[in-house]
Amino acid sequence: MSQKKLFLVVNPYSGRAKMRTELLSVTEVFSNGGYEVLVYPTKCRTDATRKVAELSADDIDLIVVCGGDGTLNEVICGVMTAGLSIPIGYIPCGTLNEWSAGLKISRNITTAAQDIVNGREVPLDIGQFEDKYFSYTASFGAFTEVSYSAPQDVKNVLGQAAYFFEGIKSLGNIRPIPLTVHAEGKEIEGDFLFGAVTNSMSVGGIVKFDEAMVKLNDGKFEVLLIHNPTNLLQFQNILDGVLRKDLNRDGIEFFHCNQITFESPESIDWTLDGEFSAGVSPLHIANLHHAIRFIVPNDCSTQ
Repeated sequence: MSQKKLFLVVNPYSGRAKMRTELLSVTEVFSNGGYEVLVYPTKCRTDATRKVAELSADDIDLIVVCGGDGTLNEVICGVMTAGLSIPIGYIPCGTLNEWSAGLKISRNITTAAQDIVNGREVPLDIGQFEDKYFSYTASFGAFTEVSYSAPQDVKNVLGQAAYFFEGIKSLGNIRPIPLTVHAEGKEIEGDFLFGAVTNSMSVGGIVKFDEAMVKLNDGKFEVLLIHNPTNLLQFQNILDGVLRKDLNRDGIEFFHCNQITFESPESIDWTLDGEFSAGVSPLHIANLHHAIRFIVPNDCSTQ
């Protein structure tokens, strides 16, 4: 009986470059689990997308990503672009690793690998952003540029603090963005400081949702829009609401939808899973229900 084949995508620079010292132990876990392992270290941005899109479901039984949110996004884009039906496992080695937290994926590299071997497969939703894809968030406005502007070597040294320092540097550039938003038969118009279309428990390590608000495979996005406050008191109330996960405050729009359209007279810079993406107007985002097969630990509550 032939061994199952596993394609291991490794970003050697993610996080503090931990996979450089952990690769052998991870490979042993998968080999002991009955897999023949093919290791592919990424060489540049979008390299993982290109390489995964070249795979065949006849040759590969499982794809495992060792890297950060951006590397996972590239692999998912490759799977979606090529129309592959190959399950994906994730060993988070980046700085934030936001999506993995909601899936109970361990930050311990060896444990995460063992959970892939012993875990279970679930269908998960993916976001389509025009002709691109995202796994957990498409966001714009205040602080969103931080995720792609912080240099990798700085993130490796400072970890999550790197995002904080980059955020402080960007404070002077925050400006309201005029938008008209169409979703679920409603129209919302105004000037916004921040917006996120998410399928995650948190965004940027700053905005965190109550667990009861989020399900990663229900065919719905969680949408958060922050209006430009008219005074300091309203700003403080909005900030307090976000920090307390109380999203029913004046100036905060929070709702669920499966499709959403943004229109603006200005060009908007977006972040898709931590990577920069230029927006167009009108911009359409759709939830692709159960679009990918994903391996999660057995104690993950996602159905």
